[in-house]
Amino acid sequence: MRRNLRPEDLGDLLEMAKNAVLATHYADGTVLLSPVWHEWRDGAFEVVIGMNDVKARQLRRDPRASIVVAEDVPPYRGIEVRGSVTFRPAGDTAILGRVARRYLGTAAGDAYADQINSADQVVIRITPGTLRAWDFADEF
Repeated sequence: MRRNLRPEDLGDLLEMAKNAVLATHYADGTVLLSPVWHEWRDGAFEVVIGMNDVKARQLRRDPRASIVVAEDVPPYRGIEVRGSVTFRPAGDTAILGRVARRYLGTAAGDAYADQINSADQVVIRITPGTLRAWDFADEF
């Protein structure tokens, strides 16, 4: 396994429409794992979630989060980022549209983004405190 890779060493992995898994913390310290659509932008993961979603409430209380994206086919590339979340202002329709088009295609993505009230959404940004990236390219 190749370790200590940088995001740019992962080829197109971060451009693929793969669900990420976001980890947030309940007040008792247990972890909530949630599949999320994401965008890797300017060295961080950005995720659009509902402003009153359980994930948003948890992150307001405890901004620690982890997110992982990994392939389930060779070369099994993956990336995990652990860090603190910052909230971007609600109403960022640009990221909602980009992410929806990425996962649903142009027409369906635009339709999806148009039906979502962006004022009820918030963008969380997870900047790496710790970044771990890998692949198994040498094994294949």
